[in-house]
Amino acid sequence: MKFAVLVFPGSNCDVDMYHAIKDGLQMDVDYVWHHQTDLSAYDGILLPGGFSYGDYLRSGAIARFAPVMGEVQKAAKEGKLILGVCNGFQVLLEAGLLPGAMRRNDSLKFRCFHTPLEVVNNQTAFTTQYDQGEIISIPIAHGDGNYYCDPATLQDLEKNNQIVFKYQENPNGSVADIAGVINKQGNVLGMMPHPERAVETLLGSADGKRLFTSILANWRERHVTNV
Repeated sequence: MKFAVLVFPGSNCDVDMYHAIKDGLQMDVDYVWHHQTDLSAYDGILLPGGFSYGDYLRSGAIARFAPVMGEVQKAAKEGKLILGVCNGFQVLLEAGLLPGAMRRNDSLKFRCFHTPLEVVNNQTAFTTQYDQGEIISIPIAHGDGNYYCDPATLQDLEKNNQIVFKYQENPNGSVADIAGVINKQGNVLGMMPHPERAVETLLGSADGKRLFTSILANWRERHVTNV
């Protein structure tokens, strides 16, 4: 399995994401600049955190129009696994690949610390190596992480089991304590907490590593045949 870490002007967690895949997962990974228009060589596409284009308009709103995003849309339709973390989640929301929108934290303060998350759905390609209802520790680092959707969309998310992670101690005012959602097809996940910063105990938690090993295990199950 080969991964692409997309890099927009202002990305600042791309190195963390690269490290999680290259050193934590021992898999091939490339940085892919925002103006590239071919992602056909990659099986997994990762949108890291940061401040794409300075977040000057609205977080992710400009990155959504980067040339590479056409390929991300194409990859999503093809069923490739796509993960957006923090600013990457915001980009996926702005691109319409996930439902909802992001607002300023209700405290109007930047929040940065480890926070407990509940694994609400462990039946996705990103979470099968967690237990259902397991509480994990993953760091957050954001000022615009207040996830919002209207009541009808929330009802759809709940009905379709698209809420993947919930905060135990809601740090930003997100509706229904939502920390991460997946699309209906189950191949695009967005989450505000940073699993790539929790892949080894040296970092304070290794709970994020199983998200990446889940991706790898499920991809192998789908694409690697016995010989």
